[in-house]
Amino acid sequence: MNFLALISALVLCYYFPQPKADYLQQVYRPYVRLLLQRFSDGSTKIGIMAWLLGVLLPVLAIALMEGVLLKINAFPSFLFNVAILYFTLQFSHFGQQAEHIANALRDNNIDLARQLFSAWDAGDASAYQSNEIARASIEATLKQAHHGLFAPIIWFAILGPAGAVLYALAYLFKRQWPTHSAHQQLFCRIFNWLNWLPARITASSFAIVGDFEDAIYCWRAQASSWPDFSMGIILASGAGALGVKLGESLFSKGVLQYRPELGLGDEADADYLQSAVGLVWRVIILMAGLMFLLTFANWLGD
Repeated sequence: MNFLALISALVLCYYFPQPKADYLQQVYRPYVRLLLQRFSDGSTKIGIMAWLLGVLLPVLAIALMEGVLLKINAFPSFLFNVAILYFTLQFSHFGQQAEHIANALRDNNIDLARQLFSAWDAGDASAYQSNEIARASIEATLKQAHHGLFAPIIWFAILGPAGAVLYALAYLFKRQWPTHSAHQQLFCRIFNWLNWLPARITASSFAIVGDFEDAIYCWRAQASSWPDFSMGIILASGAGALGVKLGESLFSKGVLQYRPELGLGDEADADYLQSAVGLVWRVIILMAGLMFLLTFANWLGD
């Protein structure tokens, strides 16, 4: 049933996309603000309490609801799984902005490409040149595909709908909690635990559907130089799988930000950006196929 729920949710996301890519974030934000008013300062125990109420409590409610529906009938449980995945996965939006930016770059409309990227990634792209926009857009595509698609699917395969919600809310909770808060480091550490396995599965998937040797080489040789090691694994493997250079220093708000080089091969351009979208599609097909095999094996076991 998990395979059918995943396919149904992906089809719904594709043909009936949510009005906004951050719909779940907008719904969740007021609850985080409420917790922030009561748990913004204090000891580690206070931070743990905030995380339990902000993330684990909704997850337990989802798990309880799914268990009740499963006892009633498999079909209501199936519909519930589809609904949870529909509102959790960011499938309908990950490739649209990348394709719009690629088209603008092909038309040599740099100003439009800068505007599209800034609106998409909330970054300052005013000083970016064509290849820098393409490079940053490829990185954004790989990041958002992991956080909004691959990792929730992996946790869905492990724990069902509660797993998908667990990852999505842990990610949003970490992002929406103020960076200057005393508990931000704790929330990042918890998220990194949840992201450890999905990051490596995503990187391995990039290698499988892309250039395997270069992806593995970049993973082993370059990932540790990235500030966030888990994201370094994903970006290095993705760059190697595509045969493109990512990372490198960029000007942002008048300041040169040092970033290590990732990947091998050519400079990023519109075609590589389009290839990054294709790479994500191939990983989606790979994960759906693995989910089918797991479902089929479960049927045989029953």
